[in-house]
Amino acid sequence: MHPPENMQANNKPLIKDAMYAIVEIAGQQFKVAKDQKVFVHRLAGEEGDKISFDKVLLTGDGDNITLGAPAIDGALVEAKITRHLKGDKVIVFKKKRRKGYRVKNGHRQSLTEISIEGISVSGSKKSTSAKKEEKSSKKEEAPKNDLSSNTVAELREMAKEKGVEGYSSMKKAELIAALS
Repeated sequence: MHPPENMQANNKPLIKDAMYAIVEIAGQQFKVAKDQKVFVHRLAGEEGDKISFDKVLLTGDGDNITLGAPAIDGALVEAKITRHLKGDKVIVFKKKRRKGYRVKNGHRQSLTEISIEGISVSGSKKSTSAKKEEKSSKKEEAPKNDLSSNTVAELREMAKEKGVEGYSSMKKAELIAALS
């Protein structure tokens, strides 16, 4: 038996126009919506702290779906830590038959309950763009100052541009000596 078109399988009404996002939190992916409570692996922070997750993989708002590659630049999911708790006990029982080997262990996962306060798609990521600019400026300076940080393929390309003969059979040290 299939549920009606406006209902999910668990008898909750489908909200087609509600904004949702698929976000990676503590190494796991969750589909979240505003005012939803989610249990995730233990996060650093106190109860009541506000946190934001920038690794948003997909956002959907009605028929408008935005897919990241792998994450959407500038998208943020803001949440508030509701409480820290432990999950249900899981029994781990190991046995090898006819050997008298039996080991029983228990485990309770440390969890954090968070409530999603908002999903924003048009946020700005100034910090990452500044880091990228610094990295690109370092890459430009590196060949001028230190040739040993380049790969052999990069050094051969530089030797080819300078017109050094026999660069294809040279080792890295010989390429550095020929270029400097």
